[in-house]
Amino acid sequence: MPNPPNQLGLRDQQILCGLFLSKFDQDGLAYLGFRSFTEAFNTLGYGLGTRPATIKNYRDELDPYLSSTRRGWDQRPVRRHTKRILDLFSEAGIEETGQLIKRLLWPACSLRDAPETGDILRRFDRPDSSFARRLMTGKAAETYFIQKHSLVPDFAGLSLTDTTEWGCGFDFKLESENEAPFVAVEVKGMSTPSGQIQLTALEYAMAETLADRFYLYVVRNFSEQPFHSVFRNPLSGGLNFERIDRTETRTLWQTRLT
Repeated sequence: MPNPPNQLGLRDQQILCGLFLSKFDQDGLAYLGFRSFTEAFNTLGYGLGTRPATIKNYRDELDPYLSSTRRGWDQRPVRRHTKRILDLFSEAGIEETGQLIKRLLWPACSLRDAPETGDILRRFDRPDSSFARRLMTGKAAETYFIQKHSLVPDFAGLSLTDTTEWGCGFDFKLESENEAPFVAVEVKGMSTPSGQIQLTALEYAMAETLADRFYLYVVRNFSEQPFHSVFRNPLSGGLNFERIDRTETRTLWQTRLT
């Protein structure tokens, strides 16, 4: 693989997504689990902290060099920074490029509740993986929230702390400069306008404990035009959560300190 994820700048990552969609077209969509280019632009764009149109523009810029079905921006030369990524990844295949893109959009906390790391890696790396798409959609929803949270009246003027890696049962903590208690926000993403969302046992417990200080922020419809819904104290009414019990074996490692 030409470059690991941590050696690619943010713009390079965005160009790489455009290159992947230009070069591999429908096969590339299927590999990442997307149903349309619009869903890919939305998920990859928000996931990498840019506008969905940015990913589309990079695809269109590279189409004259990579696509057999689209003309793209064939009236203008490729820009220097775009050509650098084109040269770096011109020989890379769908699997190595696709795996790299998945990891760019992989939430850092995704292993937190996994029973076995090897199992989640196999599920994530499998081609045409809906599991990978769900994780990427979740990452895109978190970035969407960071960009747009201040538009929610209850969140206006509050400082934001990203807690996605803390394992505390919510994704973001918002607080004011005075001594008012913080509020917690759990973010969920959906490819469609409607469907099911799940809370983990820890998320549910925090929602019960924090009550009116707990918000569920759901970003819907990445497949077309994302929009969000906000639920304060989501367990108090309006949403009907059904308990689902699953039995699984978890391996723990322990040691004794003397």
